[in-house]
Amino acid sequence: MRAAAQTLIARHGYAAVSMRQIAAEVGVQAGALYLYTPDKQTLLFDLMRLHMEELLAAYEALAVPRDPREALARFARFHIGYHIDRPEAVFIAYMELRNLSPENFAEIERLRRRYERHLEAILERGAAERVFDLPDVRLASLALIAMLTGVTNWYREGGRLGREEVQAIYADMALKAVAAVTHICS
Repeated sequence: MRAAAQTLIARHGYAAVSMRQIAAEVGVQAGALYLYTPDKQTLLFDLMRLHMEELLAAYEALAVPRDPREALARFARFHIGYHIDRPEAVFIAYMELRNLSPENFAEIERLRRRYERHLEAILERGAAERVFDLPDVRLASLALIAMLTGVTNWYREGGRLGREEVQAIYADMALKAVAAVTHICS
């Protein structure tokens, strides 16, 4: 049910998808969906929350290098590698926020903020150690996440550049965006 809902919402938008359409995609009567979710709003929230919780768990399981440059390069590679396989979930997580109830929006924002905070901590450490030159850590964090997430809009497996090449190029661009004092290539 979640997979069908995710595909339909990513393709047509939350407002345009009905519970009947989701049920038809799954091959059940619409009423059967309500055994699993009370309503479409809860289903959307569950999709977004699951995406954010899995993203956080995956990132927080990684060891973060002490060197801010290495940590930023690793964050960039992780972000792209994680999101590149989940374009529908990413689209919904970013484009359907407006359709959440205020309480659900607040919860997703809390999870997003927790993830953003990891990047901010790397940038703050780099600025404190004078290996990054940035006028505003929060703005740099948001700009980097937007840049990294944008890969899901155009990347296709088997395209001109492979996954590892894209990750390396974006890691290098992230370092240049914060005016990293020394180039690293790991």
